[in-house]
Amino acid sequence: MRASETSLPGVIVLDVDEHADARGSVREVYRKDRFQPAVEFVQDNVAISVRGALRGLHYRVAPQAKLVMVVEGAIFDVAVDVRRDSPTYGHHFATELSAENRRQLFIPAGFAHGYQATTERAVVVYKLTAPFDPADDRAVRWDDPALAIPWPLEHPILSKRDAAAPLLAEQE
Repeated sequence: MRASETSLPGVIVLDVDEHADARGSVREVYRKDRFQPAVEFVQDNVAISVRGALRGLHYRVAPQAKLVMVVEGAIFDVAVDVRRDSPTYGHHFATELSAENRRQLFIPAGFAHGYQATTERAVVVYKLTAPFDPADDRAVRWDDPALAIPWPLEHPILSKRDAAAPLLAEQE
């Protein structure tokens, strides 16, 4: 596994090795003693999305980091710095995660996260450092002009909550 820094401090792209032979392949997607930064994950989620589905931009008030990977299909994955005291506040980093490219994205606490499925079906697996708590969950509007995120597909499929999310400047 190779780790690469991104334009946002703490957001890390991980390229996972695959070992293949005539039987198929094996990927080591996480191993605590090799993962840096050292964090403890406490919850794993799987989300299945159809092409065009856009989930996010979500973040938590209490600290929560994520490790995101795709096991089927592909997504356009985005992290947005929502730490008001950060020099990169309001900046985003985006990359394609796919089953084919075996890429993972580590998103530290203090960042909003969202993605859009770019294939007919995308299966996303993510690890969390804190359990989901709906009372602590927040959202930033996916098409906030101040963020200027270049979502790849027009007319996304959104939840009512994501469609009505406030702009970053309107956050608590």
